[in-house]
Amino acid sequence: MHTPQVAILLVVLLLRVCSPLPVLNAQAPAEGITITRDIAYGDGPRRTLDVYAPRRSPAPAPVVVFFYGGAWRIGMKQWHRYIGTALAARGVLVVIPDYRQYPEVRFPYFMNDAAAAVAWAHGNAARFGGDPNRLFLMGHSAGGQIVTLLALDATYLRSVGMTQGDVCGVIGLAGAYDLQPADPAEFPAIPADAWAQSRPVNHVTPQAPPMLLLTGQADGVVEPGNTLRLASRLRAAGVPVTVAAYPGIDHMALMEALADSLTFLAPVRAASVAFIADRGPCGK
Repeated sequence: MHTPQVAILLVVLLLRVCSPLPVLNAQAPAEGITITRDIAYGDGPRRTLDVYAPRRSPAPAPVVVFFYGGAWRIGMKQWHRYIGTALAARGVLVVIPDYRQYPEVRFPYFMNDAAAAVAWAHGNAARFGGDPNRLFLMGHSAGGQIVTLLALDATYLRSVGMTQGDVCGVIGLAGAYDLQPADPAEFPAIPADAWAQSRPVNHVTPQAPPMLLLTGQADGVVEPGNTLRLASRLRAAGVPVTVAAYPGIDHMALMEALADSLTFLAPVRAASVAFIADRGPCGK
């Protein structure tokens, strides 16, 4: 094994020993970024979002709506400040919503929340300097399942007055695209009879937007085959898809690599920013 790979493995092991989120969020850049917190996109405390907006931009900024994971039962938007600032510092308007989780709701209600948050971003991005015609969805783990299902099953966007054509692209980070647990009770947020409906791989059509699917070869939480199987379905349907599987990177390190201090782990941020930059306006 090459020395850089050994170093990455050691860093990933260290990250698992300690909780890096407080440090990553404390180190998140603030200069040149305006953060607006706790904007309601629906009723109730879990249906609010934070906006990270570049203060100076020569043109309206592309928009990313980021959904975190947590098995559809844990997670908070403020835990991911470092992601909002990392992308906003590179000229992207970032929206990070909370959404209702188990046991308050089960599938598909968190999908309805996600669709509502995306509709809010599409309708309000211009107020924060964003371009609603350059709208991207991004998610990690369960959040990856959410964003790809939103983009693939047109039912959800249609329910909020949008179409698949309003989404310019999807960035999935170790998403649960084809999760088939031996014991469905391990994930109570999805009823046993709804697993087929909840799997993004079951909804691929040629109308899907382009996707960037990233995973870590050392992911023991959502096995990388989820990414490979979705990519295969997308290619078979003629949908543009780019895939990368990074050696030595586990489930959380894939997302943590977006932080300024951890970009050396894997080029997740560079790949994401390039994917966004390569795509012009979509929309209706």
